[in-house]
Amino acid sequence: MTGKGGYVYIVTNKYRTTLYIGVTANLYTRAYEHKIREGSGFTQKYQCHDLVYFEFHNHIESAIIREKQLKKWKRAWKDRLIIEFNPTWKDLFESVSELQ
Repeated sequence: MTGKGGYVYIVTNKYRTTLYIGVTANLYTRAYEHKIREGSGFTQKYQCHDLVYFEFHNHIESAIIREKQLKKWKRAWKDRLIIEFNPTWKDLFESVSELQ
């Protein structure tokens, strides 16, 4: 284990119809990349630029394991996870600016 923490995060499009789940050591920078359309090819194609969910893990390895787990979930489960964390599906980008 490297000891460096990481984040699992979910970004979505403005209509909240497409979800992208990712993992990063620097949440603010990664969310910013999605905002300026420098995210993954998938997020560019489906215009997923709004950060609606994230969770911190003490080790990047556990964040990667969680990311893989979430990617296998049914959409309804992912929606419920987001709603419990962010009931209005508000873009959380501004709220993670202190993490930079």
